[in-house]
Amino acid sequence: MKVAVIGYSGAGKSTLARALGERYGIPVLHLDGVHHAPGWQIRDRAEARRLVLDVLEEPSWVIDGNYTGLFYERRIAEADQILFLDLPRLSCLTRVVRRFLRYRGRTREDMAEGCPEKLDLEFVRWILWDGRGRQKKRWLEAGLARRLDKVTVLKSQRQIDRYWEELSC
Repeated sequence: MKVAVIGYSGAGKSTLARALGERYGIPVLHLDGVHHAPGWQIRDRAEARRLVLDVLEEPSWVIDGNYTGLFYERRIAEADQILFLDLPRLSCLTRVVRRFLRYRGRTREDMAEGCPEKLDLEFVRWILWDGRGRQKKRWLEAGLARRLDKVTVLKSQRQIDRYWEELSC
């Protein structure tokens, strides 16, 4: 089984990916942890692509994140299921604030070592506006449009919970 979890910042991609990996006993790759190196530096592109390629070669995986430069088209093409977390802006911001309060000063397990949780004006702007511009939405939807047969769009926590309950049946 191969699952791509994509969507907006703060929508819960990493949480859902981790839960799916545990449920199915398959490797999980968090692209935020690949993209960033310690100290919130951008990882060398060739090294980041090698890390992703290693997982793509596995027979099963869950990969969360968007990142076009990290084999986006291949991930979408090879995924058996694509989950698009399309939660409202304010829901995502609320989740990010809660996450910040929970992990303040510590590095989450889905991030690169040495990248302590942070919340700044630039990230808030990304969540509310820049990360949701028309171009970004068109880009996400264009990649999915050719593969609608394997896309599940989840627009609320209630829909995420319902999806999870259906997996449990």
